[in-house]
Amino acid sequence: MFDALKSLKEKAEDIAETHGDKISEGLEKVGDFIDDRTEGKHSGTIDTAVDKAQDFVGKLGGNKD
Repeated sequence: MFDALKSLKEKAEDIAETHGDKISEGLEKVGDFIDDRTEGKHSGTIDTAVDKAQDFVGKLGGNKD
């Protein structure tokens, strides 16, 4: 089971490295969509969540900035 999880992590890292910019754009679009649907009531929380998700994808893809 550990090997399967390690393999899954490696695949996720490869995807994040290859398509990190597209994933980041998608996260931004999803955040904007949710913000629109909630009529801006949770903008700060949504922005924070999107930023953290984008940071995670960046780190997973090898971008340590």
